[in-house]
Amino acid sequence: MHILVMGAGVVGVTTAWFLQKQGHRVTVVDRQNQSGLETSYANGGQISVSHAEPWANPSAPLKVMKWLFQPDAPLLYRPRLDPYQWRWALSFLTQCTSAKAAHNIRQMVNLGTYSRSQLQALRQEEGLEYDQLDRGILHFYTNPTEFDGALGPAQIMRDLGCDRQVIDADRAVELEPALKPIRHRIAGATYTSEDESGDARKFTQALAKRCEEAGVEFLYGTEILDFDRASDRIMGLRTLREGHHETLRADSYVLSLGSFSAILARRLGLFLNIYPAKGYSITVPVRNEEAAFNVSLTDDEYKLVYSRLGDRMRIAGTAELNGYGRDLNHTRCRAIVRRVAEIMPEAGRWDEAEFWTGLRPATPSNVPYIGKSHFSNLYLNTGHGTLGWTHSCGSAAALADIVAGRKPEVDFTFSGL
Repeated sequence: MHILVMGAGVVGVTTAWFLQKQGHRVTVVDRQNQSGLETSYANGGQISVSHAEPWANPSAPLKVMKWLFQPDAPLLYRPRLDPYQWRWALSFLTQCTSAKAAHNIRQMVNLGTYSRSQLQALRQEEGLEYDQLDRGILHFYTNPTEFDGALGPAQIMRDLGCDRQVIDADRAVELEPALKPIRHRIAGATYTSEDESGDARKFTQALAKRCEEAGVEFLYGTEILDFDRASDRIMGLRTLREGHHETLRADSYVLSLGSFSAILARRLGLFLNIYPAKGYSITVPVRNEEAAFNVSLTDDEYKLVYSRLGDRMRIAGTAELNGYGRDLNHTRCRAIVRRVAEIMPEAGRWDEAEFWTGLRPATPSNVPYIGKSHFSNLYLNTGHGTLGWTHSCGSAAALADIVAGRKPEVDFTFSGL
């Protein structure tokens, strides 16, 4: 079967890989001139099963209200005259109960654990190199209230098989000596030894190369405009490439366009409750090896993640719900630099930080859309939010099973829109 995958980010490329492994002929379409140039380009770099607590939880509404007029807030909501933004926000509030948060944690831990094992097998099979480190992820808390609030979700994750251990400040500094300057401020921490880190863009582009060697065709510089459809079937994609209009045809189609999936799906009358959560990152050269971290870190109070990428450090996070614009907000950029320089002042050349922003495709529950749509030959693999790379291999492997008519190996509620 010929399958056309829309999107060449980490989710689209892993989808192409697992589909071609099943013997399908695969074409990937993307508007950029190579893979991994949008949300996969400079993200946080974590394979973080332990980062499964959704934004929508019982403490979220009060925090969002407190942060509403704080320009450097970890989660910034800027109301717009956009019905899709308001619909997303109202749905977010309905997910903020203890029962729904626990359900969503289960979904994300199950998918994350499965996906991490798929990634590890793929890496070993293909010999991929992407500045990966398998030294675990350490969540640290400088606010006692935030630490206390993390204990319940951490217990749920342990019950589901994610070994997120609660540790004290001394053990945190033992695992990561770079935290020593703030040892006296650490209220507590958790550590998940099986989690990993690495450069998502390098991974995506290395895997895209393997895909091409296996026969996958990539059509870069191609903008998707609309669909040709007949009843419940997609008959083709209307595209624009180098000024020429062309209709691309295949037997089946997979929508993996991140935040833009929702816009294109509306052309079919298909509603996906995905809204862009603009995230920021800084990439900084290491200045002092002894002061720099090697264990991947998560600063939950400030919603930041830290990954070591060779001689670089990547710190990413925060979320801005403010439409599809990707202009850099320098107040938010400086807030990241300020926080990290405060924690480990000697680690990096902070004045040389490279700033970047990307649009995470967030659902209100943080649970992605994976599965078959109500169109007989259209599949969904999108809406992964902050966990696109963490969930990419697992969602791609599961979708390949669904396309083949098999039940996926992971315990997850798949979409059937």
